[in-house]
Amino acid sequence: MTRLPAALIVIALSLLSGVSSLHAADLEAGKAKAEMCAGCHGENGISEMEYTPSLAGQPDQFIQWQLVFFRSGTRQNANMKPIVDELTNEDIRNLGAYFASLPPMKNDKIDDKPELSRKGAEAAVGRRCASCHTDSYAGTKAVARLAGQREEYLVKALNEFKSGQRSGGAMAAMADVAYPLSEEEIYALAHFLAYLPAK
Repeated sequence: MTRLPAALIVIALSLLSGVSSLHAADLEAGKAKAEMCAGCHGENGISEMEYTPSLAGQPDQFIQWQLVFFRSGTRQNANMKPIVDELTNEDIRNLGAYFASLPPMKNDKIDDKPELSRKGAEAAVGRRCASCHTDSYAGTKAVARLAGQREEYLVKALNEFKSGQRSGGAMAAMADVAYPLSEEEIYALAHFLAYLPAK
C-alpha cells in the first residue's frame, strides 16, 4: 500500500484551496458529477445504505479533504477508488461546494433509547467532541458534521479511529479521542449523535 508523505498531501490541499479562491466552485457541475455518488450516498446526499455516510450538509472543506485523501490512497476504500481516480481538482472543489449546499437530513426520528443518548452526551462532553465539531455537531471547515449521521456508520468510524485503521485528516486527534472509548461508549456516542436534529 503506497501512501503519500504528509507534506505532499498538505501541498496538494494548499493548491486546492489556493485555486478555489481564484475560481468559484460550479454548483451545477458539482451536481452533475454527484450523480455517480448517489448510488451509495443517496439522492441529494442522504444515504439509505448501511455503513455509508450521508454527505448532504457536510462542510465544503471536509468533503474536499476526504476526496483528496481517498485519491492519494491515504484513505482506503475499494468502492471509492475507481471514482476518485477519475476526479480532477476542479471536480473535487465542485463536489465539496455542492454537497455543502444541500440541506442535511431532517432528523425527526423518535429516540427510542433516551438513556443511551444521555450516556452518549456524557461521553461527548468527556471527550470534548464539540471543541472541533461545534456545539451543534454540524461541523465546520474541514471537520465533519456528525449530527443526524447514520448511527451504524458512526460506530464503524469510531472503531476505525480507535484501531488505527482509518487515516487521513485529524487522524491523530481522533485516535486520541477514540482509543480510550469502551464499546459501550462508542455505541452510546453514535446513538446520541445520530438522533441530534440537523441545524
